[in-house]
Amino acid sequence: MPVSDEFIEYVLDQFASWGGVTSRKMFGGASLYREGKIFGLLADDVAYLKVDDSNRADYEAAGSSPFQPYPDKPNTMPYWEIPLAVLEDPGELIRWAEKSLAIPRK
Repeated sequence: MPVSDEFIEYVLDQFASWGGVTSRKMFGGASLYREGKIFGLLADDVAYLKVDDSNRADYEAAGSSPFQPYPDKPNTMPYWEIPLAVLEDPGELIRWAEKSLAIPRK
């Protein structure tokens, strides 16, 4: 699940007007942070945002799917793929990310 430096830079550029978004590489992918709190993941040059019951319907309606770190195992994580139309629209991306950032830590 390696993520390219170019993709990380692209995603961070999409968040530029929100400010304070950083990334940290880990396990071949990268995590997205704002205000010290993780709200997204990058893996295989695909971007994911944190999801719970408060925002899952948005992802389901867009035909998105959860992050599955190991394709041969059924386990998923509470991060869903950002729809391409959302990723390409910084204003909409920030609206979706704000919902992810608001999800309490467990």
